[in-house]
Amino acid sequence: MNILLTGGAGYIGSHTAVELINEGHEVIVVDNYSNSSPEIISRIGKVAGRLAAYDADAGDEEKMRQVFLKHKIDAVVHFAGYKAVAESVQQPLKYYENNLSSLIATLKTMKAFGVDTIIFSSSATVYGTSQTAPFDEGMGTGCTNPYGWTKLMCEQVLRDVAKAETGFTAVILRYFNPVGAHESGLLGEDPKGIPNNLMPYIQQVASGKLGKLSIFGNDYDTKDGTGIRDYIHVVDLAKGHVKALQYAQEHRGMEVFNLGTGKGYSVLEVVRAFERANGVEIPYQITARRKGDVAESYADVSKAQVVLGWKAGKTLEDMCRDAWNWQKQNPEGYKNSGRMQRQAKGL
Repeated sequence: MNILLTGGAGYIGSHTAVELINEGHEVIVVDNYSNSSPEIISRIGKVAGRLAAYDADAGDEEKMRQVFLKHKIDAVVHFAGYKAVAESVQQPLKYYENNLSSLIATLKTMKAFGVDTIIFSSSATVYGTSQTAPFDEGMGTGCTNPYGWTKLMCEQVLRDVAKAETGFTAVILRYFNPVGAHESGLLGEDPKGIPNNLMPYIQQVASGKLGKLSIFGNDYDTKDGTGIRDYIHVVDLAKGHVKALQYAQEHRGMEVFNLGTGKGYSVLEVVRAFERANGVEIPYQITARRKGDVAESYADVSKAQVVLGWKAGKTLEDMCRDAWNWQKQNPEGYKNSGRMQRQAKGL
């Protein structure tokens, strides 16, 4: 099949592109590189093989139309959107405008060209702070930040479209905490500035770019007082998209799945695992809790296991080892991005 990945040069999108190509699909990427790099397209090609890529914004209906004219698209995996929680609190209008408009423009273009299948990149953020782990797909939802609300609003848009249009299929994937990198070391997470997420922060402390890790709170009601989260290897997550696409070929309507491991690890457990896997020491300091953080967040993944036939296979040590391998090979991230600009076609 010909699969369009909006935001396909991002962290999760690039790994999903690799898995889709490995499964024999033709991949087309649309990305404006606001939070990625054109070099990623070249690296996907080195890891998995040829793909088409366009330097375009998924919210630009005319450019999306041109992509659909060039390729007979069979399904869309929608990754495009801003994703930093803290930034969304500071700039809510930026997030609501971009994240909603990119999905709506994509859906309008799909409808115009008769494409009726979409896999949507959502987040466990939609469960809010009032639920008790493990989180399952039938639980109530609610958010504490604009980023989370954009995901929940996009889910509602897809739910309404699926009700209104016979034959339309939307599979919503709620991610927990993606970490790690491709085992080749060519693809990984490249945050801009000081990382917001635990694993890339640990990586940069290990490399000496940052002095020490800040752990936000050690007085939670958990095994060691630090917050517990469900960390999933990005390659396992990418394979979940392949399974979701297979499911979508045989089912109509909208369905929601958690993608996680179903097991929670504390911040200190992740630090210790990273140290064991890589033989490096991670200095840290305990600081105040962050507003809105919950003690425990991990997934009930039974639905994805039963319905999709998908299960995460990589261990926490795998995640730590591959993350450090990426960091060592790419201390400055995708630093040669300007040289690789020609890899992405303009429209």
